[in-house]
Amino acid sequence: MQNACGFMFRLLVVLALWPVASPAQGKAPSDRWASVRDTVRELMTRSNTPSISIAVAHGGTIVWEEAFGLADREKMTAATPNTMYSLASISKPFTATGLMTLVERGMIDLDHPANDYLGVGKLTGLAGDANGATVRRVMSHTAGLPLHYQFYYANEPYSVVSNDETIARYGILVNPPGDVYEYSNLGYGIVDHILSRVSGAPYADFMRTNVFLPLGLTRTSVGIGPGLEPYVAQRYDQKQRPIPFYDFDHRGGSAVYASAHDLIRFGMFHLKDHRSDQRPILKDATIDAMQRAVAPANYGLGWIITEREGQRIVSHTGGMPGVQTILALYPAEDVAIVVLTNMVADVGKPFREIERIVLPKYADARARAAQTTAASAAPKPFVPPAELLGEWTGTVRTWERTIPITLLVQPDGDVHVRLGGGLESLLNEVRWQGNTLTGRFPGDVATSDAARWPHDVLLSLRLRNGTLTGMVSALQVAEPVHFALTSYGVLTRKAETK
Repeated sequence: MQNACGFMFRLLVVLALWPVASPAQGKAPSDRWASVRDTVRELMTRSNTPSISIAVAHGGTIVWEEAFGLADREKMTAATPNTMYSLASISKPFTATGLMTLVERGMIDLDHPANDYLGVGKLTGLAGDANGATVRRVMSHTAGLPLHYQFYYANEPYSVVSNDETIARYGILVNPPGDVYEYSNLGYGIVDHILSRVSGAPYADFMRTNVFLPLGLTRTSVGIGPGLEPYVAQRYDQKQRPIPFYDFDHRGGSAVYASAHDLIRFGMFHLKDHRSDQRPILKDATIDAMQRAVAPANYGLGWIITEREGQRIVSHTGGMPGVQTILALYPAEDVAIVVLTNMVADVGKPFREIERIVLPKYADARARAAQTTAASAAPKPFVPPAELLGEWTGTVRTWERTIPITLLVQPDGDVHVRLGGGLESLLNEVRWQGNTLTGRFPGDVATSDAARWPHDVLLSLRLRNGTLTGMVSALQVAEPVHFALTSYGVLTRKAETK
């Protein structure tokens, strides 16, 4: 029996690695992509990745789309270029596109406070004036909002809280608006809430009517749309187990599903390719505005903006349980690349191989930048500056209560921390960069939502005018991953006694 099972498993592996070409191709793809196929197969064999789906466009035409493996291993469903994958953070440029349609209609002003468009749940200005948290800054992760994500699994007894409740709890400014870039999924939960409130339509319905259908994206939806269930790739964890469906309290940042075919078409729209089968839902000038970085970030309105050695890339990636995705646009070359998979895996390898084939000068620039980054990213011993030494006392303001916190920074680099009534702990992974102290320790933020799962506490505290202020985040990272929930910390240094 074991031998038979082993044979069947090997047979399934062989079948899973067999490529599935788009029906539109009509013939075997060109050998131009042979090295990419080799890279995909090697990655899938080494990491046991269930499936990978790829699409490439140039000059307004899809030049290659192909899928490998099984979208659903239990159902033996082969992946195709039309299989819908969970996109994770590539949801953000979709949500930004939807909001910009309302900007063009004069219904939203990007430079008005986000609070002008919110309801009961408002942004709270703890580190700065909430009026400075404009819609533009929320969309570019420069509003001062904190690290945040929260997953709700269908097999667990917790329901997604409302947008208003999430914003009231965690829509706190931990940095002054416009001061720093801090990537925040919560920001795009706020954007989808604004979009819904201003339009009067639920977020998913608005996106379908005003973005997906006008662009001809029939295999794209917020969540799994009715009737689309057979076309969706099952998400898998690192132990190859199917992950139960999960939802978010930041759907605008994470909840979109799309096929590689649809995603490349979305990318072509943002390359201003003006296809006859897509309605121009945004003006070219609006698309350009979305692709301009908002200081001090290298992030525009829904897009990561990369400039290296004169080469410009507009992109977004996505990663969360059972998801790894890439969408990259090269405006000067009118090229788009998509790589999607349904497990956390190094999709950067096939992506870089595609880039090497299609855009060698961009690939060379990326490789040189990676070498420079690797050389400068080597961890350095933490040497505390004089202004950080000593004992610091303060509070952590959570949405339920205020908790005392103390830090002791010693000359040898050890940092001791105590949160609430917990034991004193050593702060691990300590770094001091740009006047910001970061590190993590085993602790308990003790809010009712964070208390559901054991977690570490991540500190990211910025020294301003003799005070340490910033993020104190409950961070749960064991599978299944559930949350990063941030509260606001303020500490001052105790005066020395003589």
